[in-house]
Amino acid sequence: MSMRHYEITFIVHPDQSEQVPAMIEKYKSTITSHGGQIHRIEDWGRRQLAYMIEKLAKAHYVCMNIECDQATLDELEHAFKFNDAVLRHLIVKMKKAETGPSPMMKEVQREEAKKAAAQPQASEAQA
Repeated sequence: MSMRHYEITFIVHPDQSEQVPAMIEKYKSTITSHGGQIHRIEDWGRRQLAYMIEKLAKAHYVCMNIECDQATLDELEHAFKFNDAVLRHLIVKMKKAETGPSPMMKEVQREEAKKAAAQPQASEAQA
């Protein structure tokens, strides 16, 4: 079976955010148990949705770059469809493995750095 590269992004209901690490582990084991490889996993956290989904304005985003065969991809697709917590998923075929931080992850890191920089100033203002 031929292995192909894919980028999979899925969004999880915000009430199920605490389940995300377990979901990631489950999907990772599905991929690796079938001889696939995981090149990158990014947890983008809760983000604003572009449009409302099931009356929700925010959801928890996860992006995975993997290498697997069609049977494994079908199994993952099935797992996404039958997991009520997964609101949407997108699978894109890639030409090669992506391992560096995605533009979205860089944005997440910038936001976290801004928050961290703002924190000491807030505590100084209270003193």
